[in-house]
Amino acid sequence: MNFRGFSVILVLALIVVSMTIYTVDEREHAIKFRFGEIVDSNIEPGLHFKVPIANNVIFYPNRVLTINNPQELFLTFEKKNLFVDFFIKWQIIDVADYYRATGGDENRAAQRMLEIVKDGIRAEFAKRTVPEVVSAERRDLMDTMLANAKNEAARFGIDVVDVRVKRIEFSEDVSDSVFNRMRQERARVAAQLRAEGAENAEEIRANADRERTVILAEAYRDAEKMRGEGDAQAANIYAQAYNKNKEFYSFYRSMQAYQNSLGQGQDLLVIDAENDFMRYLKDANPQ
Repeated sequence: MNFRGFSVILVLALIVVSMTIYTVDEREHAIKFRFGEIVDSNIEPGLHFKVPIANNVIFYPNRVLTINNPQELFLTFEKKNLFVDFFIKWQIIDVADYYRATGGDENRAAQRMLEIVKDGIRAEFAKRTVPEVVSAERRDLMDTMLANAKNEAARFGIDVVDVRVKRIEFSEDVSDSVFNRMRQERARVAAQLRAEGAENAEEIRANADRERTVILAEAYRDAEKMRGEGDAQAANIYAQAYNKNKEFYSFYRSMQAYQNSLGQGQDLLVIDAENDFMRYLKDANPQ
């Protein structure tokens, strides 16, 4: 055998070997066929062998895939139109079922996913009003829809990892209705707060008036008590002073009376000259 013949045999051998060996990446699913029939769909990552011509291997992604859906129109319970943007995260988990259901066509699989999720959104929106759809209940809505989508997609060898609503937009008539309702609700809350504030103000004012009345009454009572005690002490002092020197006490009191009653502008005092009131003015040594 000459060198040329050996080279030809070597090349043919390499071609046969290359047709016999294939590698499965960790990020891929692989499915082996024999004359178009599936013979193995649980192929581990690594190096594998196949029979040339009789076997062929097709690879599919093992990673999480994303489907972005453009705006879609859905009806709520009140027959209001909502435009919804959403996306789907999905992954192939059974490559054999996936191939049988979709022929291995990713676009066909994506279309089926969209139909499943759209049907779920349509069914859930039809049970809820607009406020329920856009409020905290949306999380429950998405959880219910995700669970239903998972059950439906499992038949195709697909796992729906997540479904998320990116944006909800109102049609013009719904926008006006929602904004009017929100405005009315805010006006109702404001009126309620004003009424509660007025009620609290009246209660505070009444309490303040009651406390003022009580404080004034207690102050008047204490003042009268102190005044009475002061008058009693003054009378006692006067009595003690009178008993010590009756004549001086009488003189002192008369001087106070003169000071308070005489010499006050145009005042005129008419009194009997023999009245005892004038005795210290008439006689320096009254008896």
